[in-house]
Amino acid sequence: QVQLVESGGGLVQPGGSLRLSCAASGTIFSINVMGWYRQAPGKERELVATATSGGNTNYADSVRGRFTISRDNAKNTVYLQMNSLKPEDAGVYYCNIDIRTAWDSRIAAYWGRGTQVTVSS
Repeated sequence: QVQLVESGGGLVQPGGSLRLSCAASGTIFSINVMGWYRQAPGKERELVATATSGGNTNYADSVRGRFTISRDNAKNTVYLQMNSLKPEDAGVYYCNIDIRTAWDSRIAAYWGRGTQVTVSS
């Protein structure tokens, strides 16, 4: 069984910064892609950023240059540093991690429960 625990959300003024964390625990053999998604009220969930085990990163155009995704493989943790936040960045942020629970198991995508980010003055 695998659990993802997110932290770091909250209320911040426009132009401010937040750092999100997502730690995976449980039966983990290996981790592939780690990423963050977000969902604003009335909108579909969208990709924010991903980081592969090989160190490649990918960002949504709307956050490139302001957000930075990083991972600590020893801690099975992914981070999202968010700078220069805008009101349109608000929403619930979910981490998504591709995990193999055994050497012969298939990779499965696991989701966190989400952490709220509010950007308002």
